[in-house]
Amino acid sequence: MNKTLKYIVLLTFACFVGKGYAQELKSEVFSLLNLDYPGLEKVKALHQEGKNEDAAKALLDYYRARTNVKTPDINLNKITIGKEEQKWADDALQHTFFVHKGYQPSYNYGEDINWQYWPVKDNELRWQLHRHKWFTPMGKAYRVSGDEKYAKEWAHQYIDWINKNPLVKMDKKEYEMLSDSKLKGEVENVRFAWRPLEVSNRLQDQTSQFQLFLPSPSFTPDFLTEFLVNYHKHAVHILGNYSDQGNHLLFEAQRMIYAGAFFPEFKDAPAWRKSGIDILNREIHVQVYEDGGQFELDPHYHLAAINIFCKALGIADANGFRKEFPQDYLDTIESMIMFYANISFPDYTNPCFSDAKLTTKKEMVKNYKSWSKLFPKNQAIKYFATEGKEGALPDYMSKGFLKSGFFVFRNSWGTDATQMVVKAGPKAFWHCQPDNGTFELWFNGKNLFPDSGSYVYAGEGEVMEQRNWHRQTCVHNTVTLNNKNLDTTESVTKLWQPEGTIQTLVTENPSYKNLKHRRSVFFVDNTYFVIVDELAGSAKGSINLHYQMPKGEIANSREDMTFLTQFEDGSNMKLQCFGPTGMTMKKEPGWCSTAYRKRYKRMNVSFNVKKDGEEAVRYITVIYPVKKSADAPKFDAKFKNKAFDENGLEVEVKVNGKKQSLKYKI
Repeated sequence: MNKTLKYIVLLTFACFVGKGYAQELKSEVFSLLNLDYPGLEKVKALHQEGKNEDAAKALLDYYRARTNVKTPDINLNKITIGKEEQKWADDALQHTFFVHKGYQPSYNYGEDINWQYWPVKDNELRWQLHRHKWFTPMGKAYRVSGDEKYAKEWAHQYIDWINKNPLVKMDKKEYEMLSDSKLKGEVENVRFAWRPLEVSNRLQDQTSQFQLFLPSPSFTPDFLTEFLVNYHKHAVHILGNYSDQGNHLLFEAQRMIYAGAFFPEFKDAPAWRKSGIDILNREIHVQVYEDGGQFELDPHYHLAAINIFCKALGIADANGFRKEFPQDYLDTIESMIMFYANISFPDYTNPCFSDAKLTTKKEMVKNYKSWSKLFPKNQAIKYFATEGKEGALPDYMSKGFLKSGFFVFRNSWGTDATQMVVKAGPKAFWHCQPDNGTFELWFNGKNLFPDSGSYVYAGEGEVMEQRNWHRQTCVHNTVTLNNKNLDTTESVTKLWQPEGTIQTLVTENPSYKNLKHRRSVFFVDNTYFVIVDELAGSAKGSINLHYQMPKGEIANSREDMTFLTQFEDGSNMKLQCFGPTGMTMKKEPGWCSTAYRKRYKRMNVSFNVKKDGEEAVRYITVIYPVKKSADAPKFDAKFKNKAFDENGLEVEVKVNGKKQSLKYKI
């Protein structure tokens, strides 16, 4: 009796668990397809005879034999899988899903998958669950090993996701809410599962997954109909819910091009493709300034935008519709690449301004190789693609992008360079931080002033506190009033002179009510920097000049306001600040993040002056890179013009007793 009862319980459990695997014919697929499309003649005839099961089999045979549609993302004749992706595929068999590099080890989502599991209240952790990053590795594992378990489990998870994440009506603006406190149940889940960015991610990646799993016995005719109906629902959803602006809109448009190109059998496919192409052709001129900078003013998303625009060209080239992108589309991409090449450091990494993450040389060489195929005549792109073996460097050193507000001082393109990248541009969007006037400084192989980065994006409680810490104006290399975030970020370039022995940048930001910040940067003798900060206006309070120090041992003195790094020989610097009488110095613990949820401790420094009248507060900072700490020179600096002058400036700097006059007239 006990054995019988046990058998019944096990059978019941097996039926319950197996429910997720059930596949059923979705006959509505035939109304979504253009059955007059070449190759679908048999499908049409069987459907018209009412033999939908046979029609679905014929449709599967058609897709398995189809050769006229191509995607550049995967080469079916040369499939390989690395250790990391193999682990993601194997873990996924146990429902341990790779969702986000910032959350490792990965979380397990239960035997009966809980797609609403939210172990940490970080929105990215839940949004990105619905990108199914482990599906493509499962497909590669299936193709490489031939083991049906990967295909069977993928089909199960695919249907399970459909069943547990229904699309219910929700206000479009709620997809981007930072807090879910007002949304509950299915509507709250839709916010994560059906946000257009995630939907577009699935649209693109499922083109590869479709190809990888198509030969599998688990990819049945019934499953095909479920797949196609679901895919169609995704594309229709994006058409009605495109993001309003920014990189999300670009991603969604590019992926709609993929959908239309990869599944031309859908009646709506031409409209999908046209929708994406029209948006990219429009947005490339909306989102990219004439100097090549992308309007979010974030190196990471600038790079992402380049690759979005290029990816659209890739699918167009593969399927014969490149002519739908005009020449000025390509010209703009080329200017974006040159912008990025200029603001990057000699080791191919980018400044971590705003929400940017640190790139790697390997990643960037791969990008440049891809870009060089698009722009074979561009010698600079070829140079970076071949790591200097071919091509040629630009014929200039320093470079300004006045509309975007990025300025680069450099004395070389090699790793031995001294290079400062200054960010002081117009108002930007969500990913941009209130940091006008900030900079990063590279010297002889090391970044001596790395930005604080972003650490996390958005969520609840502690996650939001962590994001807000990294976004603060006071954790950047710029000036605040009472340590508060800037009221206004709308910098104007007053002067840019990138040649000669004294190169000069003068930029001005409204900053706060009744307090503007003018920053003048001098690059002297291709060797050192003098930064002059002038805060003018009737506002009163504490004026704080902030510098974020590199990680490591740094000697400092409150008496003469100096900081001197004590690193190994090769890349060091001395910083000294000269300010009004009564200026104080404060050291605080800080953070630097170069990847999502990865950061390290370092020291933040501020030089503080009490402003209690109309007179402007003015600072002079000398930053002198040296290979050896012991070789750091002695400085002195003073203003020659006794008060703030709208039309000019003159300061005198002494380095080891040698006078240097620095001045300009506007």
